[in-house]
Amino acid sequence: MADEGAEARWRGLLTGESSRLRAIRRQFRPLPSPPRCKLCYAPFRGIGGFLLRPWFGPWERNAQLCKNCIGTLVKRGVGGAEIELSLLFVDIRGSTALGEHLRPSEFSAVLAAFYRLAADAIVSNDGIVDKFVGDEAIGLFIPGFAGSDHAAKAIRAGRDVLAAAARPDASANGPIPVGAGLHSGLAYVGSIGSSDAISDFTALGDTVNTTARLASLASPGELLVSVVAAVAAGFESAGLMPQTVEVRGREATLEVYALRP
Repeated sequence: MADEGAEARWRGLLTGESSRLRAIRRQFRPLPSPPRCKLCYAPFRGIGGFLLRPWFGPWERNAQLCKNCIGTLVKRGVGGAEIELSLLFVDIRGSTALGEHLRPSEFSAVLAAFYRLAADAIVSNDGIVDKFVGDEAIGLFIPGFAGSDHAAKAIRAGRDVLAAAARPDASANGPIPVGAGLHSGLAYVGSIGSSDAISDFTALGDTVNTTARLASLASPGELLVSVVAAVAAGFESAGLMPQTVEVRGREATLEVYALRP
C-alpha cells in the first residue's frame, strides 16, 4: 500500500502548499542572488550563494535544484505525487538529415546550442529542465515552482525557444529547425531510481506521452498547444482555429492550436 502521508508531503512540495517549504523560502528569498534552487529558493550566486554553497550548492544532475533539497528527498526515498502541471517538449526537426550534412563536431555544436537556448527559455519562465534526450529538450512547469499560471509560462517558454532557434546566430551553422508540443494535465511527478538512490526527478503518465507526441507532429517553427493547455493559460485564441490531430498510441484525438513565435 502506498504511503499516503509521504504522498501528501510530496504534493505539498510540488504544489507549493507546504508550510515548511514556504517558511524556508521566506528565509532565502531576500538573500542575493539568482539563479536559485527551484524548490527552496536557496541562492546559487552572490554572497548568499557563496556562504550556502557547501550545503545548498546546485545538484550535479540538475543544477536547478540544490544538494540539500535532493538530499532531503533521498532520505524520504523514491516517491512523488499526482499533480496538475504543464509540459513542453521541443525537438530538432530533421536532425537525422541535418547530421548527414554536418561533421560530427559541427552537429555536436548545434545540439549544444539548442540545449542552451531551450534551457534558457524554460528556466527564465520558471520551468525545470527535466532532461535532454538526443535532439529533444523537456521542460516541466510545476505549480509549486512556476505558480498557478504554469500553462501560460509554458507557452511563453515554447515561443521563446522557437524565436531564439530561428535567429541567424542560433548556432554556428545558422538557425536551428525546431518544433514543439505543449500540454497540461495530470501526471505523476517525483523522484525515480533504486530504493536507496535517486537517479532522476521527472514526470510520468499519459500527459507526458501526449506532449511528446505533439512535439513530433509539429513542423519546424511551430508550437502545437493543446486546447486544454490554452484554456488553462487563459490564452487569447481569437482568430485561431483549433486543429484536430491524431496522437499515436492514443485512442482519442486531440484539439490543438498551432502557434508561431
